[in-house]
Amino acid sequence: MTERSGICCSGNWIVDRVKTVDVWPQEETLANILDEESGTGGAACNVAIDLSRFQLGLELSGLGLVGQDADGRRILSDCAEAGIDTRFLRAVEGAPTAYTDVMTVRESGRRTFFHNRGANALLSPGDYPLDELSCRILTLGYLLLLDGMDEDDPEYGTRAARVLAGCRERGILTAVDVVSEDSDRFARIVTPALAHVDYLVINEIEAARTTGTELRGGEILDRGALERAAELLLENGVKQAVVIHTPEAAFGLTVSSEATWMAAHTLPDGFIRGSAGAGDAFFAGMVAGVYEGWGLGESLRFANAAAASCLRHPTCSGGVGDAAEIRELADSLPLRED
Repeated sequence: MTERSGICCSGNWIVDRVKTVDVWPQEETLANILDEESGTGGAACNVAIDLSRFQLGLELSGLGLVGQDADGRRILSDCAEAGIDTRFLRAVEGAPTAYTDVMTVRESGRRTFFHNRGANALLSPGDYPLDELSCRILTLGYLLLLDGMDEDDPEYGTRAARVLAGCRERGILTAVDVVSEDSDRFARIVTPALAHVDYLVINEIEAARTTGTELRGGEILDRGALERAAELLLENGVKQAVVIHTPEAAFGLTVSSEATWMAAHTLPDGFIRGSAGAGDAFFAGMVAGVYEGWGLGESLRFANAAAASCLRHPTCSGGVGDAAEIRELADSLPLRED
């Protein structure tokens, strides 16, 4: 295949049940649920729907597994409504659609996740019909939250790395995200994939654990250490660019040594209604920039504003605006100075 088009979003497909609470309780104490909504979530689902909401005319498809249940039907319906091709998004027997209970504290917007991996745990290289994919970019997320893809592979290190290598052999660009897990599995599972990743877009927690570096001194972001972490990730094999996003700013480093910092936005009181999905909105913004051929600085600016727009709604994608609105937010919202 000599000409490719579109973006295929693969990995986690989840239904999020978002509950806004008044406080985060201590064990054996009570918190009040003030509001609750449900929506689709997970890296693949969020990124695909966010890309659709940007209204850039992108050709979008999804790849992964859901259960044969109401949640699975909802995901398929939401994708169809968003114009996302679901021919490679299959409903399987024997496992429910993955779901997450998201508890968001109203005052801070901080959220905590209680997750059932469901059908996502069954995803494997056999579910990737690589010779049938016509996309120009394939996204995969989240590493560390796809049991079947995180398994060891004797040739590539992990099964996810095998899939990513197969994509690159066929001329498909790969973009990867990682889940913010509290574990020591990063080096074993994430590192083997890096040699087959074109664009790695992760947060500072994930970058720190993958590289074994400390990126914060208390609450203070160590920008020099973060830049070094990006360099280490490129040295470990990332082919095109590493982007690390933090609450304060995002940093991008390309293989040609282009380095750009982009401050995050200062948001007015009452703007944030939830933070679920903001990292995926940032990822979607960067993928859109890669696909559209924007420069690193423009892509970072768009991704930051896309993440800010996501914060306006407690679900993962309900607040994400179209590209024109996101650019207006980028122009109108002040930038952080820390």
